Amino acid sequence: MSELVLVGRSSSHFTRTARIFAAELGVPYAFRPVFDIQSMERTTYDGNPALKVPVLVDEQGALFGTENICREIVRRSGRAGDAVLRGQVASRVVHNAEELTLHVMASEVTFIMAKLAGDPRLLPPKVVRSVENALTYLDENLAEILAALPPERAVSFLEAALFCTLTHLPFRQVLDVTPWARLGEFSRLYGQRESARTTEYRFDAAPS
Repeated sequence: MSELVLVGRSSSHFTRTARIFAAELGVPYAFRPVFDIQSMERTTYDGNPALKVPVLVDEQGALFGTENICREIVRRSGRAGDAVLRGQVASRVVHNAEELTLHVMASEVTFIMAKLAGDPRLLPPKVVRSVENALTYLDENLAEILAALPPERAVSFLEAALFCTLTHLPFRQVLDVTPWARLGEFSRLYGQRESARTTEYRFDAAPS
């Protein structure tokens, strides 16, 4: 197979989720950072019409979206039995947790764009409350959620995405997550993984 190229940002929770999957499953890739996330040019995002990262590029072209990329990483690794993708576990609480985690991830992008625009009116109170409610649900049900995941897993989409979200909220100064103590402990433990330590958030600097 040809070399994989991951187009993204070291400061992106969506990109970091894919990078954790690749690290946990031993799939090598080259990283190509997007320096200007406000760019309106599709070429900046390897043709993604949604103007979003991450994008995976291989011999077949561009693949858009974190979930699709994680699935392709699993396929290339040959270790499908070690990975748990979204929707794979027949548990209502896990399904809800996956949905709410993705909701928080997407909502946070809205917060960041509003912050960049300098207009707090772009943050509807209902969206803020919905994020807080989602985190409360995840915090209250965390033990049941984790218990429902296959014990032999090396990596799960839910845990990777949740960890990336919980660490991204304070990194981008969007929300203080300390009130959710169970989630905080989960994040602390997950952060001890090598895949987490090697993908810590930072802002990519364009070559001078």
